[in-house]
Amino acid sequence: MARIAVAGLINIETTLKVEAFPVEYAAVRYPFFGVNSSISGVGYNVCKALITLGHEPQFMSLIGQDDAARLVAGELSALGVAQGGVLPLLDHTPQSVILYDPSGRRAIFTDLKDIQERTYPSDTAGALLEGAALAVMGNINFSRPLLAMAQARHIPIATDVHAIGDLYDAYNSDYMAAATLLFQSHEHLPCAPGDWIARLWETYQTPISVIGLGADGALLGLYERRQMMHVPAVTTRPVVSTIGAGDALFSAFLHSYFETGDPLAALRRAVVFASYKIGVAGAADGFLDAHGLSVLCTKHGV
Repeated sequence: MARIAVAGLINIETTLKVEAFPVEYAAVRYPFFGVNSSISGVGYNVCKALITLGHEPQFMSLIGQDDAARLVAGELSALGVAQGGVLPLLDHTPQSVILYDPSGRRAIFTDLKDIQERTYPSDTAGALLEGAALAVMGNINFSRPLLAMAQARHIPIATDVHAIGDLYDAYNSDYMAAATLLFQSHEHLPCAPGDWIARLWETYQTPISVIGLGADGALLGLYERRQMMHVPAVTTRPVVSTIGAGDALFSAFLHSYFETGDPLAALRRAVVFASYKIGVAGAADGFLDAHGLSVLCTKHGV
């Protein structure tokens, strides 16, 4: 497998199943087996998905020096992640709380603690980027200086800017400009997804763009061909929560694109992977391995 460097958030995630949105006030509720805590975060989700699919990514992240960090370290060890790139430079490890309803809709509350004010050591980043075929950069502040480091080494950059609505967004525009492969969600787009990709082509000349469309699948844009292709969603099992669907789509695309070199085939397989993933509540759970993905793709004619 190709060497992939991943930089992004890792946090403690607590999921809570609610009856409906909005949540009506009640002093006490007892949602038996509806509250769970695990390790998550965009960077970790991508890293874990790639490992499950057979890769050995180099992971860069920041955690605290607290009890939560010890839980993270134990999980990384169990997963087989080399921990030299996960550095305890924060006061506290970030945390999130996610509410989800029976239809799979979710509401996310993320407490980043002091991570947005911290930097990642350039010498450690340089060593982990060396020889990488791809740099996966989460849009978290500590990875921002790493964009230039990857570009200086001529490493293609893949990033997911999630829900975005402005081509010149002050927080995300440098990630968008640097990306060879750019993912985003349709949720906050100010125009039709196809029009958005056309604007990306005009502004950034992004080689490969993917817009996640939720229940409608995903839209692929290829700049060199000036071509857009829609991949419809598939249903592989009942939806529990859509949390982490975008991370799963992104990760599986990277895996399959490395395998095939065919972005359309990669997106079709990624849609299957993401569909299966949302059959569980946690953002970092429900990932198929490479064999399981192939079996399910065959079953669904992909």
